[in-house]
Amino acid sequence: MKILVLNCGSSSIKYKLFDMDSKEVIAQGGIEKIGLKGSFLKLTLPDGSKKVLEKDIPEHTVGVEFILNTLASPEYGAIKSLDEIDAVGHRMVHGGERFSESVLLNKEVLDVFIACNDLAPLHNPANLKGVNAITAILPNVPQVGVFDTAFHQTMPDYAYLYAIPYELYEKYGVRRYGFHGTSHRYVSQRVCEFLGVKPEGQRIITCHIGNGGSIAAIKDGKCMDTTMGLTPLEGLMMGTRSGDIDAGAVTFIMEKEGLNTTGVSNLLNKKSGVLGISGISSDMREIESAVAAGNKQAILAEKMYFHRIKKYVGAYAAVLGGVDTIVFTGGVGENQASCRAAVCEGLEFMGVKMDKSRNSVRGVEAVISADDSKVKVVVIPTDEELVIASDTMAIVSK
Repeated sequence: MKILVLNCGSSSIKYKLFDMDSKEVIAQGGIEKIGLKGSFLKLTLPDGSKKVLEKDIPEHTVGVEFILNTLASPEYGAIKSLDEIDAVGHRMVHGGERFSESVLLNKEVLDVFIACNDLAPLHNPANLKGVNAITAILPNVPQVGVFDTAFHQTMPDYAYLYAIPYELYEKYGVRRYGFHGTSHRYVSQRVCEFLGVKPEGQRIITCHIGNGGSIAAIKDGKCMDTTMGLTPLEGLMMGTRSGDIDAGAVTFIMEKEGLNTTGVSNLLNKKSGVLGISGISSDMREIESAVAAGNKQAILAEKMYFHRIKKYVGAYAAVLGGVDTIVFTGGVGENQASCRAAVCEGLEFMGVKMDKSRNSVRGVEAVISADDSKVKVVVIPTDEELVIASDTMAIVSK
């Protein structure tokens, strides 16, 4: 079975084509700058080399059509015909409270998904454009939605509610939903397979650390708490997002700077975090280089970034009544040894003991704690696309 996975953003489309008989990625790439000047498709060829194809892509249907034509083209194709695509799986960002698992997409499901647009005004409409494009081009191919928020729907009410008038939850659904759920689900399951243990009885803290970052507390395979909230803004300090901030500080800044809601949202989502503190970049690789060069603002940004992660690891150990495994994933979590070392330093009282040489790994599955560490610290590269493809196959096969 061949399954196409699409991840549609407001001005981009990422894709992977899987042969699920071998779980092999047979084609992958992405379109950038949809609706903007200089739009292009960048794809990975079978030999691993990259190719950029420039094309005017005014909107998502044209983009999806370009991807499909490329997949079946004589020059760059991985399939002879679009008839070989058995199903399409979509990354869907916000499923609200209605979706606790992946579902076959039909009109009823999409109507509920559209009703969640207020909760994710940038992401959900873009996700829907991908679904509509496939419907227009491949009307007979089944489509499945895999929701970022679904894995976190096992959180208890005392963890997901905000301490504001309850009627605001009843009227508008104002609560904590959490994101990166597909990644947290994959790595929490995969680490159990990797370590040869069953999820039942395991207390796992998963740290998805990248330009966007979140942490989840997982017990018996179920999410008990996570750092992101109603939106992806809450929780950790991120590349350009502030993470946790006093709401009083927000209203204070709005008054002093004369900002409206759009202005303050732009400030907290796009101009804050690592970028806002360092004044250099939102990319932790560039921050690491600046730290090595002695840049004081970069040093401060890095310390703040690591401190937030450590603080939540400690908090979630308390929530779980202890911890058996800490997992690092995401671009920074998988590749930056200094981040993992800084987060775990000082956690010896919890039973964490790191092995410096083991921690020097990048992007591979590995135990990085010492043999006598009571808590296993593990790197597990995430694979959200494989989860989407696997869910899609399972649902379509029924």
